[in-house]
Amino acid sequence: MNIAIVASDAVTAGAVDDSDRAAQRAHLLAVARELGRSHHVTIYGRLDSPERRPKARLAHGVTIELLPAGPPEELSEEGVLRYAGDLGAELTRRWGAERPDVIHAHSWAGGLAAIAGADGLNVPVAQTLPRLRPLPLPARKTAPAKAGGTDSAARVRLARAIGRTASAVIAGCGDEEAELIRLGVPRRSITVVPCGLDVERFRRHGPAAQRGKRPRLLHVGPLGPQGGAATAIRALEGVPDAELVLAGGPPADALAQDPDAHHLRLLAKETGVDGRVTFLGQVPSATVAKLMRSADVVLTLPDDASAGVVALEAMACGVPVIASAVGAHLDSVLDGVTGMLVPPRRPALTARLARELLTDPTKRSALGFAGADRVRSRYSYERISQELLRVYAETMGEPEVPVQT
Repeated sequence: MNIAIVASDAVTAGAVDDSDRAAQRAHLLAVARELGRSHHVTIYGRLDSPERRPKARLAHGVTIELLPAGPPEELSEEGVLRYAGDLGAELTRRWGAERPDVIHAHSWAGGLAAIAGADGLNVPVAQTLPRLRPLPLPARKTAPAKAGGTDSAARVRLARAIGRTASAVIAGCGDEEAELIRLGVPRRSITVVPCGLDVERFRRHGPAAQRGKRPRLLHVGPLGPQGGAATAIRALEGVPDAELVLAGGPPADALAQDPDAHHLRLLAKETGVDGRVTFLGQVPSATVAKLMRSADVVLTLPDDASAGVVALEAMACGVPVIASAVGAHLDSVLDGVTGMLVPPRRPALTARLARELLTDPTKRSALGFAGADRVRSRYSYERISQELLRVYAETMGEPEVPVQT
């Protein structure tokens, strides 16, 4: 199968202070490598730097092509959208010479460019849409929400138009599927294929980061108002003697100038737990698994979780997770079986669940084993690539590809 992946903003270099966005980028590249074992995959993106090679081999069977569309510099998502037509024209020229069997578009600009580029070619287009940002939760007494935290009506119309035009729409979780249906995307067009994980890197057995004697709670994620770190700090007040390690935000040497970190330090001082909170800043991806294996409980408490990768990583490492009951967490975390679910911004309930787990090693062990088994069987890149192949085959009108269980 000749597979074209259009991901105008997912193959650009640079750090991302958002665990879900970073995971989705890693997911795209890892699944492409998996598909490249048996198929030919080309990932198309926008050339965002004159110093980058326009064409490079990523792995066996996988090539990345960066096409000229707009200035060769990094642009915001809105900036990239302005050049989606130019990217589509470049794709038309490429695909006119070498027609793909199926096209899989990621991102808003990628979707528009793929649909334009495929016009008249009779090639099915599968689309993974970015999650629309939810409306803010009721006003909180900590830091004010940042401007631009919700999606505009124009973005909703764009999602509806792309979703209705694509041959297939891939949702990352059941919650996202329901959102697409509410937008007017036909239910029959939607298939849920979650974000995957490297189950060889994230596993129960392996080295762990150093730690002290205190029970350790670990929160991984952005430090901003909707990331859940403030809830974790407030919860620590109700978990005596435990320490809280916060991983996320800017690099460690920039934490002192970060307004979100400053607000959280003030919150920790106000609640009397500042002596038990450690800020690590941005943690290198290579050390995340070690850090997770050092924790007794991992907390992931965002207002929304489009990929829910932190919960998957913790489960894969055999560490019990307490996750906010939103987005992808509702699919991956089976409450009381593979982890614990809690409504967002509920520090008292989060503290109670943490106390229960810290005082019950048998339950922690049971959740850890069940979580690791679930991730390996459901969220491995091999399994995810098989599910995508089934979607591709269905859009092409071919017999269904069986998915191994």
